[in-house]
Amino acid sequence: MAISRRGVLVAPAVVAAIPAAAQETLDMLLVLAMDASGSIGEEEFRLQREGYAEALTHPQVVAAIRSKRRGAMGIAMIEWGSPGGSQTIVDWMRVSDLASAQALADALLAAPRTQQSYNAIGDAIHHASHLLREGPFTADQLVIDVSGDGPDMRSHRPAPIARDIVVRRGMVVNALAIAVSGQMTRSGETLEEHYRRDVMGGPGAFVITAESRRDLTRALRAKLIREMA
Repeated sequence: MAISRRGVLVAPAVVAAIPAAAQETLDMLLVLAMDASGSIGEEEFRLQREGYAEALTHPQVVAAIRSKRRGAMGIAMIEWGSPGGSQTIVDWMRVSDLASAQALADALLAAPRTQQSYNAIGDAIHHASHLLREGPFTADQLVIDVSGDGPDMRSHRPAPIARDIVVRRGMVVNALAIAVSGQMTRSGETLEEHYRRDVMGGPGAFVITAESRRDLTRALRAKLIREMA
């Protein structure tokens, strides 16, 4: 595991959230932005969805949520890929225990895959920022969590620009690079390096690398626990 530090287009939700009290204050709001671009085959996509579901319901993740002052956080999930095409697949849900974490995981597994081309990370960040600003909850910690297996290529709003805008708004962008050891982008850098420079931002921001989608559960679990610490 490699760890690094550095100090829109809102579509209707495919899966409706469980209603919650308007503007309830939680410990954290987290948007999980998952890569659904054309580079991901159906088997890889299934492993990705299952990896997220398993990580979100892991006892250590649930314990990390419950350990915070209010013992609850808001989570929404989007898929990204096409320029301007990011879509919310699970709208805001309040997660405070294993049952609510399982409800979130079930909603994710039930959501149909969105149709995406590739590769617009900046537009995903822009979409996620709207969710954080317009949702039913408030929190001091506002986090966008981007995972992907490729660099930003065709965003209407390039990733570094989108990242800088949301950081100025008090949000943090963390990233999970899905790349085998030694894999390089077209520009001759590792995906971790690309995400560190162009995607992550804000106080305490970091990048974690998963070497495959089968390694995603482990990496995502570590990432969630670190974000909630």
